[in-house]
Amino acid sequence: MSKLKRLFATLAIGASLVGCQATNETEVADHPVVNVPFAGPLQHDFRKELEIARISQALNNVDITTEQRAGLHHKRGALYDSVGLSTLARLDFNYALRLKPDFAEVYNFTGIYHTLSMQYDQAYESFDAVIELLPDHQYAYLNRGIALYYGSRPDLAEHDLKKFLAADTSDSYRAVWVYLATRKVDAERAYNELKQHASELDKTRWSYQLVQYFLGEMTERDLLLNVQKDLSSHREYLERLCEAYFYLAKDAVADNKPLKAEDYFNLAMATNVYEFVEYKYARLELRLLYSDDQTPDKIQ
Repeated sequence: MSKLKRLFATLAIGASLVGCQATNETEVADHPVVNVPFAGPLQHDFRKELEIARISQALNNVDITTEQRAGLHHKRGALYDSVGLSTLARLDFNYALRLKPDFAEVYNFTGIYHTLSMQYDQAYESFDAVIELLPDHQYAYLNRGIALYYGSRPDLAEHDLKKFLAADTSDSYRAVWVYLATRKVDAERAYNELKQHASELDKTRWSYQLVQYFLGEMTERDLLLNVQKDLSSHREYLERLCEAYFYLAKDAVADNKPLKAEDYFNLAMATNVYEFVEYKYARLELRLLYSDDQTPDKIQ
């Protein structure tokens, strides 16, 4: 616990120094994040590294079938993705598709990477392929919905994300993504629908507090304090931090507070929870935050 406290203090001091560089006008409207919980980044799982080595060795076997080889490239690509080695992951996914052009799970991954590269048309095609091959693939609707959201097609994003929510109406994360997409179409309707969805959500899960935050039933401070409650592992703590930072950043963007949003997106990425959509899209959000064609107040 003493290490966490030292990290907490260091972060607060560093953020305060950044704040000194801002103009007085900016400090009133927007300010960097201070006094937030923080922990060291998630460490690589050595078992994943051993599995990558084992698969690499298996790929050297000339006797395996084409389908087996495609499966190994998919599996190794997913492992590379889970440890943040995105370039190697993409190479493996591309190899897998050359060997097995109807590999639905791989299209799901390539669609995410196209979204992260802002190649939205290619992303839509990838997710369309997943849904054509596996119509009941829930996460293809989530990922296509997110691609449509970032591709400035919020009405279509809302449709896909509501389909994803319908598959599990107790999941708060699904409700939050519907809210984010709907907010770009009609903010008042987004709030009212989130309030309606809340009645069906599992209130025993930590994620429900994200819904409470967006409904104005919980403060930013309380959300961050509650991240540390009833934890089962250090990994769970980092996962919660990644999620909380990302959604707080999204709210800061909606409030036209780019400095605060930038800090929270960076904090989400500092957790190194590579598999989470919140980690992946924090990087894209940072690209969009000050891009020429998208000002901070337009990113919601």
